[in-house]
Amino acid sequence: LQQATEVICRQGMVPFPASETARAIVAEVVGDDPEALSLIAAFDKAPSQTLEQLVASSGKSASEVEPLAAGLARKGLIFNQPNSAGTMVYRLLPLMMVGVMEYRFMGPLTGSDEEKRLARLFEKLLAELREQVQGNYDALPALFGKAPAVDRTVPASRTSEGGSIRVIPVQKPLTGGEEFVVPSQTVEEIIDKFDDIAVGHCFCRQRRSLLGEPCRFDAPTLNCFTFGKSARHTVAQGFAKKISKDEARRIMQEAEAAGLIHKAFHPGSRESSPETSICNCCKDCCDTLRLWRDGTLPMINSTYHLAVIDEEACTGCGTCVDGCPTDAIRLGDEGVAQRDEGACIGCGVCARFCPEEAISLKEGLRRVFVMPPRLR
Repeated sequence: LQQATEVICRQGMVPFPASETARAIVAEVVGDDPEALSLIAAFDKAPSQTLEQLVASSGKSASEVEPLAAGLARKGLIFNQPNSAGTMVYRLLPLMMVGVMEYRFMGPLTGSDEEKRLARLFEKLLAELREQVQGNYDALPALFGKAPAVDRTVPASRTSEGGSIRVIPVQKPLTGGEEFVVPSQTVEEIIDKFDDIAVGHCFCRQRRSLLGEPCRFDAPTLNCFTFGKSARHTVAQGFAKKISKDEARRIMQEAEAAGLIHKAFHPGSRESSPETSICNCCKDCCDTLRLWRDGTLPMINSTYHLAVIDEEACTGCGTCVDGCPTDAIRLGDEGVAQRDEGACIGCGVCARFCPEEAISLKEGLRRVFVMPPRLR
């Protein structure tokens, strides 16, 4: 169990120690299955392996590896999909971002004692991470300052009245290097380029509900999207259901109407690669926002837009202040909304709900890095 936990904790971008809590999570998810634990330990050789490689690294036969790996995939611990050459590849997943925690709480839940116990264990793990981070706070800029963005904001495109949000174009092309490819700028573009689309429940809101902390905004949950290979995986494991492009568009529109933020994820944070998923996040439950707000991790986001406020049109109603997920807007001394460029992720929620249509979105590639609050 300890060896398997250590191997899992080395995966992903969040530095979890192989603590007693982490071991308890692995034991809860895997159960008392020494063969499955030994297969996990075999990923110490490499996080992604073909069947032939996994047979060699585990010392098990193919007939033993395949059902064990399939079982671990259903538990959210292994991603098993063929590569572009058609060869099945098994990849060990981390505890979170994106791994066990997301997949375990993405499907329909029953509110069972087992689900609540696992949710509490993850909450304890994150509390331990917060203590670790706060104890090494001054080292955070060096650790995360040049880290790739965790997610990419895709802005809302319509106002609450049904009109288009005004976008101020840049005078030069959006670039990020010689081989840079500008990713899709709207959820409609993302939906249009995929044949395989799946939707599951928001794992953040579902987990908060299990902890007795339901979403303060009563946001809908069935709006966690996966695309392409990721969609095929989530459907095969029962984490999500396949849907049509029209249904995907409808759900995205409902998410925007609820004030949720579109956050796209790319494999390895490479924005030139096709999106793997889109979360529709609220400021109350979303882990990337909540972990930043409560002092656990920095907020690291990629965005191609920046909110611009027309101070003459602004009436100081405060709608944008209440809706901003990153607290990037406040009312100034003269009662006019003011935006902090360093914290704005360009989600467009402020522009969508502004009753005076006093907010536009200005194009421009930015990396948003905001330190979590220091708690001690």
